[in-house]
Amino acid sequence: MNIIIITGASSGIGREFARQLDKRLYSVDVFWLISRRKKELEALAQTLEHPVRIFDMDLTLESDIFAFKAILEKECPVVRMLVNCAGYGLMGAFDRVSMGEQSGQIDLNCKALVQMTHMCIPYMKPNSRILQLASSAAFLPQADFAVYAASKSFVLSFSRALAQELKEKSIYVTAVCPGPVNTAFFERAEKFGSTLAVKKLTMVEASEVVSDALKASAQRRRVCITGIPMKLFYLAAGIFPHEIMLQGAAALKKLEKIKTGKGKT
Repeated sequence: MNIIIITGASSGIGREFARQLDKRLYSVDVFWLISRRKKELEALAQTLEHPVRIFDMDLTLESDIFAFKAILEKECPVVRMLVNCAGYGLMGAFDRVSMGEQSGQIDLNCKALVQMTHMCIPYMKPNSRILQLASSAAFLPQADFAVYAASKSFVLSFSRALAQELKEKSIYVTAVCPGPVNTAFFERAEKFGSTLAVKKLTMVEASEVVSDALKASAQRRRVCITGIPMKLFYLAAGIFPHEIMLQGAAALKKLEKIKTGKGKT
């Protein structure tokens, strides 16, 4: 049985991966979709042509992780593609966001991603693919987005290293690094703070991110960056000292607060 596994499949980029892959991969037997939101997964399943198996799971719970591992061991499917999309971010000063919510980002964005990847690799064959959702936030430390940016930097570094390790097995890993995407991400992310307005000017649609990611995976590229602004940002982060870029971002944020009347002149 050939399967695709998508985490965070109930909304946003994860849902878009399911939709686009449903139209592209006819050699896959079943889509295994993972999310805590069962109703949303059921609604998505109704729109797909492929058979769908729903896993109503919280990937931050060890009990759910080990239950999924037991299913893999019992059924021994061929994992043709693993798409790790589950994750979230919170903006705001580090010490003003609760410890539970800060560490929760690490648990889901990093720990769960590593666990899912480790569990699935034994069931992959040559030409299987792994797509890890990182972020352009991985390119540079970000004040008021510190834990999220650090977690995505981990994902990017881990994915690059894993791509090299799995090369001999012909299993290909791609880190997907979009900038702002038009999803519900910001509804949760801006609970304690807000992003720079200029960043939202570079916002793209989830469909574009997924289309680019699948193309990059097919071409066996290890990193996928959507849009010219984010590609320029990636280059800038590799050229200019991060301290200068952090100070520049702080100055822009201060200017925005003044213009909106939330800061002092």
